[in-house]
Amino acid sequence: MGVGPRHVQFVARTVLVKKNNVEEGMRVLNRLMGKEGLLDRYRLTRHYEKPTQMRRRVNFEKAKAIYNEDMDRKIALVMRKNRLNPWVGSA
Repeated sequence: MGVGPRHVQFVARTVLVKKNNVEEGMRVLNRLMGKEGLLDRYRLTRHYEKPTQMRRRVNFEKAKAIYNEDMDRKIALVMRKNRLNPWVGSA
């Protein structure tokens, strides 16, 4: 059997505990789950969310993503290291 993409995902979520330090393992696991968005999904499904609240939340998340993308683009433009000629006018 070959190692497929599902196996890689499983390995990426595997946390090894050293010297019975379970607290450190839980911190690492929570960090991994937070990066993947599992904790956010759990928090959203813990209670019922009204359709109007859901629409407001989704619209806010979309607007925030657009804003962050635009700001990242502007910051990349301003950063000298990303320009073709960072010192314009100098020889």
